[in-house]
Amino acid sequence: MDGTSGSGSHSSRVGLGGLFGGSGPEYTSSELAGVPLTGMSPLSPYLNVDPRYLVQDSEEFILPTGANKTRGRFELAFFTIGGCCMTGATFGALNGLRLGITETRDMAWSKPRNVQILNMVTRQGALWANTLGSLALLYSVFGVVIEKTRGAEDDLNTIGAGTLTGMLYKSTGGLRSAMRGGLLGLTLTGLYAVYNNWEHLKTRSSRQSL
Repeated sequence: MDGTSGSGSHSSRVGLGGLFGGSGPEYTSSELAGVPLTGMSPLSPYLNVDPRYLVQDSEEFILPTGANKTRGRFELAFFTIGGCCMTGATFGALNGLRLGITETRDMAWSKPRNVQILNMVTRQGALWANTLGSLALLYSVFGVVIEKTRGAEDDLNTIGAGTLTGMLYKSTGGLRSAMRGGLLGLTLTGLYAVYNNWEHLKTRSSRQSL
């Protein structure tokens, strides 16, 4: 009788499998629980997939036709200008606070002293924000123009943009002042280029030494 019931249940599984388009016998989860998965590390009991196939080594971003994977100088210009303005405003406010407290130290803490300190903070913050923002604007414009003219993006664009920015910013003081500004811009951007490529320079020097 037990054999009859077992064969009946097995035939019912086969019948249901054939009814829903299965070509072989159906198995319950308790029967499949003891089956070892050789070389497989499933994420769950219901997902029999090797996780190694789920790891993507390449980027999955879809870029428009002709677009670069990195942002160009035009895209970075907005971040550069905004960051320099905020940095200048913060530094100027702190400097104005220091100057205001120093200049009014002989006054008692009162409303006139607070107003004078606040005026100094506002004036210095606006001055430094305007200065650094103007420098960032000139640098970004020169960088974009040089990049479009040369058709390449490298450290030469950075050094050229920094040199021209210093020269134009100090050009109101005469030729000598413009040359000093260009030399300062060249020095700062040159140091930045060396810092940006320091690992590459170290690797190259080590290969040459070998």
